[in-house]
Amino acid sequence: MKYVDGFVLVVPDEKLADYRKMAKTGEKLWKKYGALEYFECVGDDLASEWTKSTFPKMAKAKEGETVVFSFIVYKSKADRDKINAKVMQDPAMNDPAMKDKPMPFDMKRMAYGGFQVIVGE
Repeated sequence: MKYVDGFVLVVPDEKLADYRKMAKTGEKLWKKYGALEYFECVGDDLASEWTKSTFPKMAKAKEGETVVFSFIVYKSKADRDKINAKVMQDPAMNDPAMKDKPMPFDMKRMAYGGFQVIVGE
């Protein structure tokens, strides 16, 4: 059964280019080790008339911030665990130049979870 890691986070508008660069590196790494798909999606149509909660409200996005919804698709949860372990050991993840750079988003406002796919291919 396929498995998905999902993320919702807030990125300051002025740091979107930095985030995109980081995300492209992430896509290369996760796919290198076997992830089936890797998506980074920037909020575009986040207003809703039919629900009380929206992504910006849930993520506590402020003026000048954008909500990003990301997900990585794997063959299974076991495959996810193996791939993530390999990614974390990759030299690119342990590059001192990357470790000294601040993240282009507030890690304290990031939501993450692993999900079993119940409908879909």
